[in-house]
Amino acid sequence: MIDFASIASRFGTPAYVYDVDSVTRSADRLRAALPNGTRIYYSLKANPHPDLVGALSAAGCHAEITSSGEVDVALVAGVDATDCLYTGPGKSAEALNYALDRGVTFFSVESGTDLRRLAAAARARDVEAQCLIRVNGFAAGGSGLRMTGTASQFGVDIAEVPALVRTAAEHRGVRIRGAHFYSISNASSEEGLSTELRGSIRAALWLRDQGLPLEVLDIGGGFAAPYARPGHPVGYPALGEALVAELDAGLDGWRDGRPQVAVESGRYLVAGAGTLLTTVLDIKESYGSRFAVLDAGINQLGGLSGLRRLLPMSAQPAEAVADPGSTPVSLAGPLCTPLDMLGRGLGLPDVTVGDVLTIPNVGAYGLTASLLGFLGHPVAAEVVVAGGRVRSASRVELRRTPLPDRDGGGHPVPPAVR
Repeated sequence: MIDFASIASRFGTPAYVYDVDSVTRSADRLRAALPNGTRIYYSLKANPHPDLVGALSAAGCHAEITSSGEVDVALVAGVDATDCLYTGPGKSAEALNYALDRGVTFFSVESGTDLRRLAAAARARDVEAQCLIRVNGFAAGGSGLRMTGTASQFGVDIAEVPALVRTAAEHRGVRIRGAHFYSISNASSEEGLSTELRGSIRAALWLRDQGLPLEVLDIGGGFAAPYARPGHPVGYPALGEALVAELDAGLDGWRDGRPQVAVESGRYLVAGAGTLLTTVLDIKESYGSRFAVLDAGINQLGGLSGLRRLLPMSAQPAEAVADPGSTPVSLAGPLCTPLDMLGRGLGLPDVTVGDVLTIPNVGAYGLTASLLGFLGHPVAAEVVVAGGRVRSASRVELRRTPLPDRDGGGHPVPPAVR
């Protein structure tokens, strides 16, 4: 058991607490649900904390990265550059150069422009970039955040993939090695997820027959987990068997790694590892409603829920109980906007000023998807002009620094991974 009260006393709140042991268990659980030999990519966008990335690497996971910041995190966490897959629909020349200079050579390309830009960067360094083509395939019908089968900035429409394969053959510096699918996020049922992943396998078989090399087949993810409320990840007892049957039907050699089958996951691997500690700063009554004002708001949790990457913000602390006789409490943050609400109508009859509440299942899309630093891309530059001349130019940066232990004589606690 983790002593959250002690941690809050030692390091203050708001504070995210991550249980590395939980991350390792999640990796083992996901691997057991998949066909033997499946490669698992951890999507750093879910949580780029280097200790968690390092734990997942030690558990045999590779890294899926989308920015120069995530390149740095992966390498600091001990992931080998050759174990990284660089994805994303908008890769600048600077970002590609940065990744290639640090040894990353495996990329998912999403357009002809993306492929040509990567080829030019690789040629300039006299290396060959290994590529998957991200495919915008057919909609299979699973329930969750739809990522394919419709007009989208993501991937190459499936009918256009053969032409991009021919284009790649004309450009030195890149080699197509397979297909990358990602059809759905946070699928709500095993049946829906199975339908999506099996549909990706069938689409890959069609593309192989149209001339796409298929040395690697990334069928994507969609593995679900609860968010900011008590609960357990979705179970997948029948998924592995269904995928094995689909692979056996059309991909001779996949059991020997020809092609290498891969999946990717973020929230399923780390969601259950995270708990947000937040202190009640005030209790207020207003027009018959009760509010607990916390020191954590949408600046710390769920601020990007409007992007639909997350469910609408509806946090439920572990301390909430069913108490029909008490006045429901809504959880407000400290920001000067009525949008800063973490949860409404909760059963917290005994909550008082100074209490520390624990919000579970926020290891994924917690701090990284608040209003801070999503995906690790650089913050926009800010340029101040006076009289038509530049007075200053600067960029805000996020830095990870050790914290002093309030109960340990003020000595900094060194990070486990530097």
